[in-house]
Amino acid sequence: MKIKNKVQLPNQQPAIRVAAMPKDANAGGSIFGGWIMSQVDIAGSIAAVERAKGKVATVAVNSFEFHEPVFIGDLISCYADVIRVGHTSITVKVEVYAQRNPSNPQTVKVTEAELTFVALDENRRPRQVPAEN
Repeated sequence: MKIKNKVQLPNQQPAIRVAAMPKDANAGGSIFGGWIMSQVDIAGSIAAVERAKGKVATVAVNSFEFHEPVFIGDLISCYADVIRVGHTSITVKVEVYAQRNPSNPQTVKVTEAELTFVALDENRRPRQVPAEN
């Protein structure tokens, strides 16, 4: 298989890293898109919680693009960046890279997404996102 978008990992700390396991695969041998979506949601929520300084909930998946398949054994790294902050909402861009084939290492950008989270108070109601320090 020809890899279209072989790249280097971003020069920042990923929100999460996780290995794709056989239990995460579909009958075709690649990883379920839903599994990747859940990893993206977790990574995005980590960035949103840090910015909100408290609980958040996912309220929208604004965009989601799968560029390359993920395979069993791939190590995926999810990089999350806050790109917009509203009164109660935080929009996060998440980029996912797969590192594969340890004997001949390859890194490919497999997915990118944009999600919106809402900051929550102790009653799970929307609250204002605090100003940055």
